[in-house]
Amino acid sequence: MPRILVVDDDPMVGATIEVLLQRQGFDVTLADGGETGLAALEAQTFEVMLVDIFMPHMRGFESIRIFHERAPATPLIAMSGYAFASSASPSPDFLRMALELGATRCLRKPFTPETLLTTIRECLAGENAQPKDKKEAP
Repeated sequence: MPRILVVDDDPMVGATIEVLLQRQGFDVTLADGGETGLAALEAQTFEVMLVDIFMPHMRGFESIRIFHERAPATPLIAMSGYAFASSASPSPDFLRMALELGATRCLRKPFTPETLLTTIRECLAGENAQPKDKKEAP
């Protein structure tokens, strides 16, 4: 049973992902923030990590960088639902930046259960040589 670490500060998002993955036969460890996630990572190994980009205490991309440094061989799926209030201002591509910091794949919230499961299965199958953003960027 593959072990998956889910790190998200939103309890509803974390619980939803946890239930979905457990129903698919995954062993899920849920962490409510970067520090808790890093403690879990030090306590056991995981086949895949799902890490929210924006969480309190670990600002911005610090969590992605640190998780990747601690477990460089473990595929890391970065998640973000961040959006700017004004569409007139140019928005940086946060998911692309996460790939540059070591994420294997990126998911833009909200994503479908099918998209999440496909992305996890690709990572488990070792299809992580070429990082991809699930909302294909040019």
